Amino acid sequence: MVLSSSSLSPTRSLSDWLEWQGSLHPAEIDLSLERVQTVYDRLQLKPPRDNVFTVAGTNGKGSTVAVIDTLLRANGLRTGVYTSPHLVRYNERIVVDGEAASDAAIVEAFEQVDAARENISLTYFEFGTLAALRYFSTAVCDAWVLEVGLGGRLDAVNIVDPDIAVITTVDLDHQAWLGDSIEQIAAEKAGILRAGRPGLFGDAPVPGSLRNHARALGLDLSSPGNGYSYQRKGDNEWDWHGAERKLQGLIVPVGGDVQLANQALALAAVEARDACWLEVLTANPALLATQALPGRAQHYMDDHHWVLDVAHNPQAARALRIALAEWQPATVVFGMLADKAVDEFVSALGVTAARWLICPTEGSRGAGSSELARQLAPLTGGNCIACESVELALEQARRDTPPGELILVCGSFGVVGPALRWLGLY
Repeated sequence: MVLSSSSLSPTRSLSDWLEWQGSLHPAEIDLSLERVQTVYDRLQLKPPRDNVFTVAGTNGKGSTVAVIDTLLRANGLRTGVYTSPHLVRYNERIVVDGEAASDAAIVEAFEQVDAARENISLTYFEFGTLAALRYFSTAVCDAWVLEVGLGGRLDAVNIVDPDIAVITTVDLDHQAWLGDSIEQIAAEKAGILRAGRPGLFGDAPVPGSLRNHARALGLDLSSPGNGYSYQRKGDNEWDWHGAERKLQGLIVPVGGDVQLANQALALAAVEARDACWLEVLTANPALLATQALPGRAQHYMDDHHWVLDVAHNPQAARALRIALAEWQPATVVFGMLADKAVDEFVSALGVTAARWLICPTEGSRGAGSSELARQLAPLTGGNCIACESVELALEQARRDTPPGELILVCGSFGVVGPALRWLGLY
């Protein structure tokens, strides 16, 4: 049975709509394009000509999207940026020209999607994706920068043909939907590539399935060492070499080498569209000293040293371990979705802490703190305490951790977001 929006309250607030959307489709994730494509066609949306950037990948998508957006807006383009999930407010997902959409604007887009879908059920993510595209079309954006939610080939974002297809990294994550190997996952992400349009990969080596898919489309997939390259020069500067442009003396971003790779990929993506758009960096190299996004190896100091990171898979855990450098957390505040590889994450993170404070995560894929603590106990020397909420875990972390020592908050957007709010950083 398909639920009708008539079940919503007459005021139809944004929270009303979001709660209702969660019950509209029988599955939280339903990887197929037929339903969402039908509604998209009914909405008669108009993507900007030649300026759709789609970004897929296991990690680094949000940061790469942010740099592409920065470069496009520096060249005077009005951008529509779609990302997920959000940290604190749903509005973070839908941004035009640097400004998050208002509740009223999102609700209006939801109403248009609901009218167009008629009796077609949509998942929460599909509904939101269509609403974002509707908003961008109405706002007459010059460019769309779209982050894939999961995989690529069958993700709702892939109903829009990208002019520039970007894949950041490929590693094990979402295996229940994407496959159990790097090659299977890479093949799913390769689904965003289009014949005759640039495709880029931000890591090395290039998985065979991704390379083969690109070749079948007649594409020479650009990747580090093939189409572009970059080199760090000391602690503060780096150089970038593209197919047509060379940029020297760029400022190393917050986040170090991981963010350097994301920025290099974003530069290559923009150059693939129009190399002239990189000329702004010649006059203002500091433009790429972009601060890391909230919750990405974010440091904060009060009586303690806090590090907050949304890392939730082994590859991201390894990057976080490098970002921590010589710091060793005294306390880890941790929560993770039930379908994640907890043991592999903890092993890749490789930290020894006096205490792990375990938080529950919400939603149909969420995990209870008691069960998660039970899983973690043999991996952490038994130093696990199940907490009833993120806020209570943070309070205990502050109370039990000696002043000046490091508290690491990680494992999920659903843990880091509330922590940012609790610390007054959002």
